[in-house]
Amino acid sequence: MPGDGPKSAFELAMERLRQKDKEAGTDARSLDDQHKAAIAEVRQFHKAKLAELEILHQAALRQARTHEEIEQLNEKLRRDKERLANDRDRKIGEIRREESSSSSP
Repeated sequence: MPGDGPKSAFELAMERLRQKDKEAGTDARSLDDQHKAAIAEVRQFHKAKLAELEILHQAALRQARTHEEIEQLNEKLRRDKERLANDRDRKIGEIRREESSSSSP
């Protein structure tokens, strides 16, 4: 059987996580179509905002005159990307929690 061979670190980690979920009584449910669509919309919005940030960043870099200005612009881009990613992850988490609370018995 192919499943009898050595397992990768990823496979072992996933088995441990599934076992922990099973012990904790957490049920692995898949999302319904409405929640999948909502998550996809959040991700698409994030992707568009990220592209907008990159375009604005490139335009600002072309106008930068000093090394310090470039460093400040790069730091601002890093912070903005981090803020966007945190916002995306928060919204997706809310959707997942909403789905799990609505599908609970």
